Amino acid sequence: MRKVKSADQSPKINLGDLGVWLKIGILSFGGPAAQIALMHREIVEKRQWLSEQQYLNALSFCMLLPGPEAMQLATYAGWRRAGLAGGLLAGLSFIMPGALIILALALIYVSFGQNLLLASLFSGIKAAVIVIVLHSLLRIARRTMRGIADWSIAVLAFIGIFFVDIPFPLILLIAAAFGYFATTTGDERTSSQQPSTTQLITGQPSATRTLMIVAAGLVIWLLPLLGLALLADQTILPQLAHFFAKLAIVTFGGAYAVLAYMGQEVVSQYNWLSTPEMMDGLGLAETTPGPLILVTEFVGFIAAYRDALATSGGAVNGASPLIFGCVGALVTLWATFAPCFLWIFSAGPYVEWIVAKPRLNNALGGITAAVVGVIANLSVWFAMHVFFGEVEMVERGMFQILIPDLTSVEWGIVPIALICGLLLFWRQWDSWRIIAIAAALGVGLYNFWPS
Repeated sequence: MRKVKSADQSPKINLGDLGVWLKIGILSFGGPAAQIALMHREIVEKRQWLSEQQYLNALSFCMLLPGPEAMQLATYAGWRRAGLAGGLLAGLSFIMPGALIILALALIYVSFGQNLLLASLFSGIKAAVIVIVLHSLLRIARRTMRGIADWSIAVLAFIGIFFVDIPFPLILLIAAAFGYFATTTGDERTSSQQPSTTQLITGQPSATRTLMIVAAGLVIWLLPLLGLALLADQTILPQLAHFFAKLAIVTFGGAYAVLAYMGQEVVSQYNWLSTPEMMDGLGLAETTPGPLILVTEFVGFIAAYRDALATSGGAVNGASPLIFGCVGALVTLWATFAPCFLWIFSAGPYVEWIVAKPRLNNALGGITAAVVGVIANLSVWFAMHVFFGEVEMVERGMFQILIPDLTSVEWGIVPIALICGLLLFWRQWDSWRIIAIAAALGVGLYNFWPS
């Protein structure tokens, strides 16, 4: 049997790895469901850097951690391939393209306002993202659903989050408990899910190593934020650092679970942005590469920019409002994403150790099935907001349902999605080619489709 190498035994990172991770970072449009689909296509189907089951085990594990699961999944895959350096390369490559684009759009936003051409371009991209997500959902479901129990968990997870709004962590907890206490034996699940050519690393992770990584990670993450509190206490920067560091710890359930809380605090409690501005920031984050939680960067930029404008002379310590806005965005990025590396580097070695324990592996299998339902929920939610201009949330007792206004169909986007579907399902085009075609069609929509 071929033994899968541990992170410490993996080859060194190279320019080819950098190109792959940058490609994933640049093309990671459409939120976590699309990003998970893209990574699966690139690192499992094309390059076999992880086996199917290793990828799904890691995804289920990342779903349990605070922070953006797609970015943590990329970090884990990079760590498995080339150790700490590989994890840093993968995680940074995943978020930096989107972070730079969000920063550029924030600068445009405060300087010129909304840009309809950009909005149309991203509308085309969103149509492609819907197709890519659907394609990935079908492939993952076909490869992971092993029986009526898995299908039941997936369907109940979808119903629970889509129609009942059960908290995401609670859904995962219930799925894990069901898997843990299920009658299916660990050997049966393991043998049915693990590839026969793969032998997992099952050694006991080092508790000492884990504690050392946690201690070092906390120092690296928090020391710059404490420095801000001392050196920039007369500005908004320490407040931004405190708020988003706290948010990074409690953001269980991914971006969608935390955006409502963050939006309410940012608009109502801190008055950093207005409600329309918060929606604009969310729209920018949804239609640009990288995790949806990059909307925090937009919030940090606008808050620091406004703080500088309110300061006498429109500058803080000689910095212009635009420059100070960039500093606010950088502080927000650090507070939000630095702990993601800490979670993965400290907890990553435990993924395969968990898989080697029959009952814990069954619990992880339950979570994997629930993740399929969660991805389906994100897909439906995203599709409704792409294909319809108006979507209303209707509540009936404990139930809720999204009802689109059928008169608000975005007829210009429908043919773009159909073309992308043909290119992916029939012609098997790469994601980047499909996204490029969709973006061009979106620009054509702006030029030729009457608004």
